[in-house]
Amino acid sequence: MNDAVVLPPAGFWRRYAAWSLDFAVLAALALVLAWSPWQAGWRAVTSGAAQLSARAGQALADALMSGAPPPVLAQSLLHDPGLHAAAAAVQAGLWRMLWPWLLAYALLAAAWHIGGELSRWQGSPGKRALRLVATDLAGQPLAPARAASRHFAGLASWLTLNLGHAMAAVPPQKRALHDYLAGTRIACADGDPRMPGWASAWIALQVAAGVALLAWGLLRYVAALQAATLAG
Repeated sequence: MNDAVVLPPAGFWRRYAAWSLDFAVLAALALVLAWSPWQAGWRAVTSGAAQLSARAGQALADALMSGAPPPVLAQSLLHDPGLHAAAAAVQAGLWRMLWPWLLAYALLAAAWHIGGELSRWQGSPGKRALRLVATDLAGQPLAPARAASRHFAGLASWLTLNLGHAMAAVPPQKRALHDYLAGTRIACADGDPRMPGWASAWIALQVAAGVALLAWGLLRYVAALQAATLAG
């Protein structure tokens, strides 16, 4: 692969499309492995959220009935022990639900990405689908130590609130922070830097799903709050 150095760098969105494909598979596998604690945590979260909504509705109804001004209402909500207890239950349920999944995901992702970049594909299945390859700065396949360092250096890109990932949008090199730290680059194996149409549709689907999920969550919260207020 001596001519790989001339391959054009992959842009941010093409890299994101590849990562999100990998994430969808890995997240599902991690959920299967962590299913029992995830279910228990989810039950605790939903129960705590119901208590939180009911308590907030009751406190709001009591304040409105007493004619309390907004500053007093805000203070009463902030210092309400019932709200604090319900919020703590939600937090504990979230932790119980997420940490086994996060652990399973982290272990799977390390094997998935490092193994993929050391394979003949020179990338994860997501990168393969987007025709991307991971190379060193000379355009050569990654050595095991460099592939591992690239994966774990990705933590720095996450810790910068994804600014490290956003660096992949900056020309001419289009390298993320973890690429700079590990001395790697992601290139378009087919020589074509354009985003495939199906990958653009995949990203648009994610945006639509995110908006729909947010709207559903807000509607459920408003409905629960209204029901608790009417019950009070």
